[in-house]
Amino acid sequence: MRYRRRRMAVPAAFLLVMMACLLNALPAAAQLAEKPSIYTAKRLGERMAPAIDAPASASSPARATNRPSPASKASEASHLDTVASMAQFLSIARVYNARSAEPIVHTIFVIDRAHGNRLYFINANRYALHEDFLRGQFLVPHLDERTLKGYYQRADRRFLFGTIGLQPQLNRWTFEFWEGDQLNEALIRLAGQRLGESFFQPLHFKANSTQHETAAQAAGIESLTEAQLIGDRRFMPLNTGRAKGRLRLIASLDDDTQDDIEPTDIVVLKEVPLSLSPVAGVVTERPSTVLSHVNLLVKGWGVPNAYIKDAFQELKAYDGQWVELNVTAMRYDVTRLPGPVTPPTRPPTIFTGKPDLLRQQVVRVTDIASHGRKACGSKAVNLSRIEVARRKGDLGRQNSSVAPVPDGFCIPYAHYAEFIRSPQAQASIQRWLASPGFGRSRTIRRKALAQLRAELAALPLDSARSMSWLQQWRTQLSGKSVFVRSSSNSEDLANFSGAGLYTTVPNAKTDEALLNAVKTVWASVYNAEAYEARRAARVSDDHVFMAVLVQEAIDSVVSGVMVTRDPFDPRHANATYVSAKRGLGIKVVEGQRIAEQSMHDGWSGAVRRLSRSGEVSELKLDRAGGVVDVPLAAAVVENEVLSSVSVKQLAALGQRLKRLLGHIDQDIEWAIDPGGRIVVLQSRPYVERKVL
Repeated sequence: MRYRRRRMAVPAAFLLVMMACLLNALPAAAQLAEKPSIYTAKRLGERMAPAIDAPASASSPARATNRPSPASKASEASHLDTVASMAQFLSIARVYNARSAEPIVHTIFVIDRAHGNRLYFINANRYALHEDFLRGQFLVPHLDERTLKGYYQRADRRFLFGTIGLQPQLNRWTFEFWEGDQLNEALIRLAGQRLGESFFQPLHFKANSTQHETAAQAAGIESLTEAQLIGDRRFMPLNTGRAKGRLRLIASLDDDTQDDIEPTDIVVLKEVPLSLSPVAGVVTERPSTVLSHVNLLVKGWGVPNAYIKDAFQELKAYDGQWVELNVTAMRYDVTRLPGPVTPPTRPPTIFTGKPDLLRQQVVRVTDIASHGRKACGSKAVNLSRIEVARRKGDLGRQNSSVAPVPDGFCIPYAHYAEFIRSPQAQASIQRWLASPGFGRSRTIRRKALAQLRAELAALPLDSARSMSWLQQWRTQLSGKSVFVRSSSNSEDLANFSGAGLYTTVPNAKTDEALLNAVKTVWASVYNAEAYEARRAARVSDDHVFMAVLVQEAIDSVVSGVMVTRDPFDPRHANATYVSAKRGLGIKVVEGQRIAEQSMHDGWSGAVRRLSRSGEVSELKLDRAGGVVDVPLAAAVVENEVLSSVSVKQLAALGQRLKRLLGHIDQDIEWAIDPGGRIVVLQSRPYVERKVL
């Protein structure tokens, strides 16, 4: 439903003139479709410029002559009762995101329900906030914090506070409210009706939270959502930064193509890759999430990463050229360089603590934090600490929505060390790493490493060792299907993430499958991407040890990743970002299709839906072992993956884990089991390195 006073389309030429008056065009816009906010502008260090004072051309309607105009007279007013023209609107409006290609020209309004629903279009340059206007116009004798809070929460509130703005990418006028405003259908209808009677353009309701979307749906009002606005973006900054390198357009990234990529390349890809060797920068034509394994690796490398719609068309003139790529939260720039550049030298990666290679016994998950801290890797230690805290009640009540960490045990570093140091394993390693051309060719390295992994996986296991694992599996886990996961000492380091480099074997169901899975995880130390990443980070293979987590398999209903802060803007405190897809979490961290993304604001309590899931299938455990991809019904695809209640439960858990693990922001892999409980699968520090 649109609310309107008169049907008037905004002339395209007029819009172009208006935007030219506001700023010089830039190549891209911000990630999130946030409501214009003076608080956000201050956090970003920006000033909201008056729209009427922006530089204008001679043809600008607001600045066509030097004579006083109706607009300039209106700009002296504190408010208007009606806005009958663009000139009047510009006279009281200000600009949000002024340094982006999609600035939002907007003003604020108040509806006084105690006086016949009187509508005030406020001069936003004179009064920054709604409460400033109430005080300045003496509309209330006393405005304390409790009363002001009621204007955002009570259904019988006297005042209704909102914002009107022009959404440039859609050429639509919208009215909207703070995401924490507890609107109901009656209040939305009232605002739409009064604004439609008094504003010169058709207006659409923009929902800034899932609660707003629900209220609008109940009122029969079609809402414009944040997910829709973000979906129309031509640019998303996944990792900000600056890089110099050779820009290359790569339509299909297979093994041969990837082997041809150099560390000094800035790659422009059609698809989000499952894995990638270190490069100078990444651009993709398909949107992804900030928590895909590839993006976490890129963050670890400290290089820029961005989604650019039609990137091949936009950047084709730079293909094969040496350029500088600059990705910020608001834009991207590409500048030609005169010639090749020398990549900066990275400092050596620093390992924390000496691995315990003497611990021979397998360790139950619940005992790792106390008895296997130096023998099982940080991934295993954190899971152990989380389960111990849950049992103590530190993660909430025992009957809460948090399930136990999947039961299991750790095969310690010592078992890997004995295996990899055996004469047979060392002979294979030395032979394949000494292949002619290994040091200078990625193609040769990839082929040699594949042969090496195959030989390692075929080596026999010590019978006593393997029997101890199988006995632990049968006794502790009753022989249930398990996930066999890596827990290396070369993951989650200060300047080396290691996310997604090593192999997880899902749903091992037999003795043979379990033993082969352990060797597969051990051999994944020599995965091509892992080897290249360590090589770039100057990590010696001799310092890498692999523990193995064997955990009960959870056939997840929903899985995902969350970060205990806003990953798009670290200055946004008390936020939790949640990325989710149906089924097992492998698809979430692969990042090949967009996940459902939500943001929970700890201050307002609002849940903002940033994107809908792009998946049309889900991964489930296969009865025969491994996983199977199951198509989703069309009706299921259309529904939300997570309810607002589930997002809030996840956010609350995430903040508790952050406090538990040293008050350091966490990157948390989670799942929801068939009983509806949250299962924690991994928690690692979310740390962004400075760009080199």
